[in-house]
Amino acid sequence: MEDEVEDPVGLLERFEDSLDRLVNGAFARAFKAEVQPVEIASALQREVNDRAAVIDRQRTVIPNVFHVELSEHDYKRLAVFKDALQTELATLVRDYGAEQRYTLLGPVQVTLALDDELDTGIFRVRSEARAEVSSQPHGRPGEPGAVDVDARQPRLEVGGTAYPLVRAITRLGRGSDTDIRIEDPGASRHHCEIVLGQPVLVRDLNSTNGTFVNGERVSQVEIADGTTVMIGSTHLVFPRS
Repeated sequence: MEDEVEDPVGLLERFEDSLDRLVNGAFARAFKAEVQPVEIASALQREVNDRAAVIDRQRTVIPNVFHVELSEHDYKRLAVFKDALQTELATLVRDYGAEQRYTLLGPVQVTLALDDELDTGIFRVRSEARAEVSSQPHGRPGEPGAVDVDARQPRLEVGGTAYPLVRAITRLGRGSDTDIRIEDPGASRHHCEIVLGQPVLVRDLNSTNGTFVNGERVSQVEIADGTTVMIGSTHLVFPRS
């Protein structure tokens, strides 16, 4: 007999109740015609399910960093409760992940952001699985905020942040639909991709400024431990241990 998993609708109802207590019903009055917080919560749950990546029989990794992009009108109205809303949404994702037995690679972060190209009532969700690179443990596996990363799992490191490669093909670039977004003016919207296999490959996607591996421009090349990939002025290191 399979273990029962709580209905996601129950989580959404608890989310609404929590927000209602927090702002004394102000959401119901203020946001009747605009983006509703519960719509964002529902979209985050869909994003979690859509982006869940099976690593092995024991682990299905989900994103832990979410960016919710809103129109100017919606952002200004939600900004009154921005900090509280971000906290409640992060709690929702963490609880949902736990109930579905998903694996989080780090603390859940939800950020509301302005995108002045969006129309009122329209919003966009971007997400990524991200773990900080540190020699110190961030908590015990399974605890909220714990970083539970297999040292053998391929990843890209940018500065002090690790991006686990949990898909067969990971697309990088400046576009909002990429798996790892590179905030660099020298990056194309779809710049390059990492293809997991034997060997692991980096493949340029006809980018404007090119993809460089260990200082040389490439169209496709094998990468190994310690390889440096350069996109614009951004350096990414590929360690596997």
